[in-house]
Amino acid sequence: MSLPPSEPSEPSTGLSRRRLLLGGGATLAGGGLAGAAGALALSSPGVAAVVDPWKGAQTVPFHGEHQAGIETAAQAHARFLALDLRPGADADHVRRLLRLLTDDAARLTQGTVPLAAGDPELPALPSRLTVTFGFGPGLFDAVGRGDDCPEVIRELPAFATDRLQERWSGGDLMVQVCADDAIPLSYALRRLVRDARDLATVRWCQTGFNPARGSEPDGTTPRNLMGQRDGTANPSADTAEFGSTVWSSGPDWLKGGSMLVFRRIRMDVDTWDDLGRPAKEMATARRLSDGSPVTGGSETDDPDTTAVDAQGLPVVAAEAHVVRATARTDAERMLRRGFSYDDGPDVDGNPDCGLLFAAYQADAAKAFVPVQQRLAESDAMNTWVTHVGSAAFVVPPGCAEGEFTGQALVG
Repeated sequence: MSLPPSEPSEPSTGLSRRRLLLGGGATLAGGGLAGAAGALALSSPGVAAVVDPWKGAQTVPFHGEHQAGIETAAQAHARFLALDLRPGADADHVRRLLRLLTDDAARLTQGTVPLAAGDPELPALPSRLTVTFGFGPGLFDAVGRGDDCPEVIRELPAFATDRLQERWSGGDLMVQVCADDAIPLSYALRRLVRDARDLATVRWCQTGFNPARGSEPDGTTPRNLMGQRDGTANPSADTAEFGSTVWSSGPDWLKGGSMLVFRRIRMDVDTWDDLGRPAKEMATARRLSDGSPVTGGSETDDPDTTAVDAQGLPVVAAEAHVVRATARTDAERMLRRGFSYDDGPDVDGNPDCGLLFAAYQADAAKAFVPVQQRLAESDAMNTWVTHVGSAAFVVPPGCAEGEFTGQALVG
């Protein structure tokens, strides 16, 4: 395969930039870029949709020190997409791909169509749309930086309770797309996939959701499909604790970035639904009503593991989920950004549903791994939950206008 031509300096016009981003010879798939070239002819520069500023017009800045979609308050809808680079992909191909995806994401998140698209109505109300990128081991290898891929990202340890399926695991490039409205999210995802398909293939796509925005008071932790508050221990945004928990301090190409461990956790909700309420609360050590500890207090309080009942027995079991999952050192803290999923019943009528668990942290080897090892050893919730998918990604820092995500790594 011949290498793509070297990149010229950045032209000033949008369509010329689009041609540069795609570039002749950039394709790795059969058929070339005829589809993208044809789309250029259909572009409608200057077309703007009339929008109601009170419905879905909220935007989240794309450019900045950190990528959006991490510190952002969780939206109602999410899609997690994993791509695999096509065979033969190298640094030049990856650079072109990231330039194009970054440009599209920057426009879509602000309610603007990507270059070469002519349907401004669909993205016009972005509803806090965010696009977040993560790099898997295959991308590091493709750009000749394999030694820079953290070992924990290259291969997470095996956990005793895992029942992982290949169809929900791995990936070279992760794209997390979130919004409060499924319409702009759907449009954004298909535009991003369309622009990536010549250089990458879809490995998996998983869809999640949270309670509708405004259905509960602001600041309320979302409930999962078991009725539990999920993410109670998360650090507050814009705090020093959040920064030290989530953002990496180096090396230079990762400074301001993070690490993501993504897990698909299937829930046995049928047997859980039949369990008595006291037993459910004993398994987690938190009340279903408001997420507060069974030993008293508010949702953000930790259970009192020393409390005993009238017979002198512990109120909180040692294997209660909260006891096992709570960070025991500062390094074990994580940001848990979870979304429920429900793929409907299988052919036997059993529900296929659970949690898409996205854990962001400065160092997954020091945070996710020891916590998950404790949970795998002894967690009361293991009776009802099974980890069936797993992937780990480096999340590069944000970028400034005119740059692309991952530029410090890819060059």
